Amino acid sequence: MRVTDILERKGTKTATVKSMETVGRAVEILREHGFGALVVSENGRSIDGIVSERDIVRALGVTDGLLELPVAEIMTRKVFTCAPGDQIDGLMDMMTEKRIRHLPVDIDGELSGLISIGDVVKHRVSELEDETQVMHEYIHHGR
Repeated sequence: MRVTDILERKGTKTATVKSMETVGRAVEILREHGFGALVVSENGRSIDGIVSERDIVRALGVTDGLLELPVAEIMTRKVFTCAPGDQIDGLMDMMTEKRIRHLPVDIDGELSGLISIGDVVKHRVSELEDETQVMHEYIHHGR
């Protein structure tokens, strides 16, 4: 399975936020779309950073007036990305090792989707269910 397989099922819809927009605005966008992270992008195509619910919660305990701060102050600047042809198994390993939950999909330097750990796990569970069904049919009908 590849990233393209996930994108075919879930689509490429990705919400972005500009770095100088407030954290409060980012929270609104997250809520509106039901996403767990936003790609920080000045033009909706570049990948300048990422801000997640986790980033916001971590900043909550140490930052007064958090909702009024620009996203640039709390965003993650070192963004790991994936490509449409990347294997799902490799993404699971990277996400586990790097402790990240969201990977923007990058095609030639441009944003073309966002993969979450939930997407990856859902896809893997689906694969395992398919394998189990095939084995079950073989055991009971294949002889």
